Amino acid sequence: MNFIPEFTPAALAGRQLAGLKWTVSHAYEHNNFYRAGLEKAKVRPEQIKSLDDIRRLPFTTAKDLTSEYPFPFLCVPLEKVVRVHASSGTTGKRKVMTYTQKDVHDWARMFARCYQMAGLTAWDRVQIAVGYGVWTAGVGFQLGCEEFGAMAVPVGPGAIDMQCQFLEDFQSTVLGCTASMGLLLSEEIKRRGLSNRLALKKIIYGSERSSEAMRRKISEQLGGAELFDIPGLTELYGPGTGIECQAHSGMHYWGDYYILEIINPHTLEPAKPGETGEMVVTSLCKEASPLLRYRTRDLTRLLPEPCACGNLFPRHDRILGRSDDGIKYRAVNIYPGQVDEVLSQETEVSSEYQIHLERRDDGREYMTVKVERRESSSSTENKALEARISKAIKSKMLVSAEVELVDFASLPRSERKTQRIFDSRFE
Repeated sequence: MNFIPEFTPAALAGRQLAGLKWTVSHAYEHNNFYRAGLEKAKVRPEQIKSLDDIRRLPFTTAKDLTSEYPFPFLCVPLEKVVRVHASSGTTGKRKVMTYTQKDVHDWARMFARCYQMAGLTAWDRVQIAVGYGVWTAGVGFQLGCEEFGAMAVPVGPGAIDMQCQFLEDFQSTVLGCTASMGLLLSEEIKRRGLSNRLALKKIIYGSERSSEAMRRKISEQLGGAELFDIPGLTELYGPGTGIECQAHSGMHYWGDYYILEIINPHTLEPAKPGETGEMVVTSLCKEASPLLRYRTRDLTRLLPEPCACGNLFPRHDRILGRSDDGIKYRAVNIYPGQVDEVLSQETEVSSEYQIHLERRDDGREYMTVKVERRESSSSTENKALEARISKAIKSKMLVSAEVELVDFASLPRSERKTQRIFDSRFE
């Protein structure tokens, strides 16, 4: 079955405008928070005449979600809600999203598109190594499998012995995981000498930023497996709202289900074409908890050029980080993704690193970047390599950093998201 419809840009714009009109009307009529926000902005549903009118709508944020806990943005009667999912909240309350039966089906269809985009068939066996429960990850991968027709192997996170056993015994062909779990499992498979006994061909991963060095390492340790990055925002259904295609030049996103804007996070104005900014999403057919100009904090950029894969769905770049992940260091905003880019250019280091920030006795701030050597790398060239990386960080990020090379596999691995930043300046 073909899950990916063919849209011309004009037809997609028409679908988006119809969805935008419906969503604004639905939110205005059925949710007090949205109605108050739209009235404050002096916008009524009948005033939405074009896609440009989206800029008249007020932004919504994670703070709005947590302040409206436990059922934020709810626009249907509770008896229509068939499921809730949640992610962490910055105020101690979780960001809870509700789903109607149609919302669940729409999500399943989107994820089925992802599997088709990655080249899966009904013969594939998808081993799901992400969290279940209130999290959207595991359920999202499984929904997509069931809609698409592939076999789901729902292992969940962790359980490395079981993961390895099932990969071998069930001959799973696809692994769904976080980037950190992909690295952890690939290293364990290599350590156990299992690579030649597996049928693993593709890795579909998300939930966190990954460097090119990490992607290369995971692929190499799994015998050349092909990696596909996906966005995974709980507020917007969950994972599966887009995916990296087989041309590996950005992520196609399902623009018939939501509108994606890129804004300057400081001025809140649209980013210039090709400029990195904050992703803002507006749902087009979400019934239970629609989103109006929701600020995701994810940093990326639109890719307006036609994709080599031939698919006409719009694209954005891989997620480059989060606007709230920035670190103010010596009056300069820096992001972990910038360290990723520097290290990805070095062949003698691993993908794993940590950023340590401290204030020493002289009252000044210092940054130390701990980096693992490549597995087969010798420590004899440490000083020269540390100096080279330090110089590259200075050039790329405009800050000074001490670089400390450490042994391969000495930094902790995680089955979820790997902690990169350790800040003791204010302790």
